[in-house]
Amino acid sequence: MKKEYIETGKIVNIHGLKGEVKVMPYCDMPEIFCCFERLFLGKNLKEIEIEKSRIHKNLVITKIKGINTPEDAEKLRNTMLYIHRDDLELDEDTYFIQDLIGMTVKDADTDEVYGIIDDVLQTGANDVYSIKNKEKNKIYLVPAIEDVVITTDIDENIMTIRPLEGLFDED
Repeated sequence: MKKEYIETGKIVNIHGLKGEVKVMPYCDMPEIFCCFERLFLGKNLKEIEIEKSRIHKNLVITKIKGINTPEDAEKLRNTMLYIHRDDLELDEDTYFIQDLIGMTVKDADTDEVYGIIDDVLQTGANDVYSIKNKEKNKIYLVPAIEDVVITTDIDENIMTIRPLEGLFDED
């Protein structure tokens, strides 16, 4: 099931004297984080307005409306930030990682269930899906490439694959 709100980063520290915060972004490209005019704060998903954001090293410096002092900013340390799913349009065949976690992976030809995606590893060249098979007590690593991944149905929570030769061999 698709979540309405997506974890997009975590406030990790304060920055300067004007209430800015340092955010560790959870997106592939930190520039994307800078595009949002609103985010949602913490478990209660309190809507907040973003005045400005900029990239600094591997973090994003963000100014939240109404947070004007280091003391105000300090209260937000270690707080998660979320986006609303509708605030970001993904390209076709691009998915939120949290939508893939927990997805059942089946063989496209035989319907054999290989397991559940328990992690997505970002290797640079392409993502790799970690598929956990509880019955066999095994973890399989499957490349997220066009030749292997046949369909991804977020609504049905099922991915079909055609594994590379030897990928699921027991030896």
